[in-house]
Amino acid sequence: MKDITLIDPVALRTLAVAVRLGTFEAAARELHVTPSAVSQRIKALETRVGRVLLHRVKPLEPTEAGHVLVRLATQTELLEREAVTELVEDEDADGTAYTSVPIAVNADAFYGWLVDALARVQQRHRVVFEVVREDQTRTAERLRRGDVIAAISSEPRPVPGCQVVRLGRLRYLAVATPEYAAAHLSGGVGSAALAEAPVVVFDRNDDLQHDFLRRVTRRHLAPPVTYLPSVREFDRAVRRGMGWGMLPQREVAAEVERGRLVELVPGRHTDVTLYWQHWRLGSAIMGDLTDAVADAARVWLAG
Repeated sequence: MKDITLIDPVALRTLAVAVRLGTFEAAARELHVTPSAVSQRIKALETRVGRVLLHRVKPLEPTEAGHVLVRLATQTELLEREAVTELVEDEDADGTAYTSVPIAVNADAFYGWLVDALARVQQRHRVVFEVVREDQTRTAERLRRGDVIAAISSEPRPVPGCQVVRLGRLRYLAVATPEYAAAHLSGGVGSAALAEAPVVVFDRNDDLQHDFLRRVTRRHLAPPVTYLPSVREFDRAVRRGMGWGMLPQREVAAEVERGRLVELVPGRHTDVTLYWQHWRLGSAIMGDLTDAVADAARVWLAG
């Protein structure tokens, strides 16, 4: 087995930048070197570890070994920047570079409460964030790939090298306008009616509506679908009668009580338990971010 304990940090960062930007040319521009230099650094790193690290396609795709080293590069950069910040005198702090923290979150958390948590962390640290919006069933994969260092996920099992914090439960109701229900479901919510009733879905990774259909009918139905990848417009579409959809109970409970919205199947709901998964790092930023996310989620989910 090769001795890979001494990995060139410059080559490691070059790999991470190339993966993030997708081409050697884009990485070269960011690193102020030539594309040939980028290629040579990565080839040298591959020789060092004895593994192919990149599939040379567009955009560049890391191999499994490449994902491991991209993750290492991101972890190293975070810890290095924190160390530099601690070493800089307070009066020189304005010249200290910001630490970039990539995280993956689901849409409802993103639009509901995440920004409050990020703002709280930014008050204490020179940090910026790259937020990747992804369905909660898929954010853990972003962690495995090394794309992000933390994620809001519905996966309770920790990704290797990660810790898990339970955030709470988000309850969704299947709702529609009374006019929609009268037009499409006047005969009840049997399989035949639900197979023809239009539904609003966030995007093609959003399984909430179809999972609800399977639990209610015990069948795999394929109703007409409108895809709207915006929380605001998804909500608006349901309220305009474009289809039924799964909305957070906390957002619609008052309207259901007043009869402005109706439940498709009263008493039936979908609960999604959310978790915060993050890499195990001795990082002050990560510790404060975890606390801020947990506190913000607790307040919002209890609302």
